[in-house]
Amino acid sequence: MDTRNDVQQFLTALRARITPEMAGLTVFGGERRVPGLRREEVAQLAGVSTAYYTRMERGDLSGVSESVLFALVRALQLNEAETAHLFDLTRAATGPRRAPRTKPQPRVSPRVTQLIDMMSDVPAIAMTRLGDPVASNPLGRALFPDLFPAGKPALNSARYMFLDERSRAFYPDWESTALEAVSGMRLFAGQDPSDKALIHSTGTKHIHHPVVGDMTLGFETLDITSTPGLVLMTYLAEPATPSADAMNLLRSWAAQPLDSTSDATASS
Repeated sequence: MDTRNDVQQFLTALRARITPEMAGLTVFGGERRVPGLRREEVAQLAGVSTAYYTRMERGDLSGVSESVLFALVRALQLNEAETAHLFDLTRAATGPRRAPRTKPQPRVSPRVTQLIDMMSDVPAIAMTRLGDPVASNPLGRALFPDLFPAGKPALNSARYMFLDERSRAFYPDWESTALEAVSGMRLFAGQDPSDKALIHSTGTKHIHHPVVGDMTLGFETLDITSTPGLVLMTYLAEPATPSADAMNLLRSWAAQPLDSTSDATASS
C-alpha cells in the first residue's frame, strides 16, 4: 500500500497550523514565507536532523521508530486521533515485518517484591526499560497516582507522558521532562538494551502532586541484576525542605485505607 501522498499531505498540514509562537520558538525579524513551522523547526523540536524529517514529510515513514513518532506528536501538538493516524500511516508504510522473537515480560521475583514492600519510607517502583511498571510499594503508587488507577492495570509511563493531558499538570516543567523521556526511548530504539545510557541513573524531578502539592525529588535508578530488563526507581526528598514535609504528608496519606493506595501491586 503506497501511503506516501497521504503522509506528505498529513504532515504538511500539521506543520502549517503550528506557528512558532505556539511551539515556543523565538523568531527574529524577517518575513516568513510559510504561515506555520519550517521543516528545520519541526526537526529541532522533535530532536532529529532536518534531512531525516524532510524524508518523513516527503512520505517515507518506513523504519521510523516509536520514539521519533512520539517526538513528532509533541512537536506538532497532535491530539489522540491524529496520533493514532500517524501511527497507522507508519505501520502501513513499513509493511509486513518479520515476526520478532517473543520476549516475555520481565517478572519480579518474590524476594525483590518483598524488598520493595519493606522500603516503606521510600517510594519505589520496579519497571521495564520501556516504562511499564511491574511492581511498586504503596508509597510509590501514592507518589504517582495517575500511573496506578484503582482496579485497573498500571499505565506505561511514556504513554502517560505524551498521551495523557494530566501529565502536563503533574510535571510543571513538562517540556524538559518529556525531552528526557524521548532521549531515553530513542537510545532504546537504536542501541543495545543493556546500554546504561538508556535511562538516566540519577537526577531530579519536579512534580505537582494532586494531594500534597509541589515536590522536588531526587531519583536513583538501580538495575535489578537478577531480572534483566528491570530497573528499580526510588525517590528521595532533601531533609528539612518543603519537599520533605510534603513526603511526610504523603506517607500519612498513603497509610490510610483508601482504594487508590491499597490495590495489589501491578504485575504482568
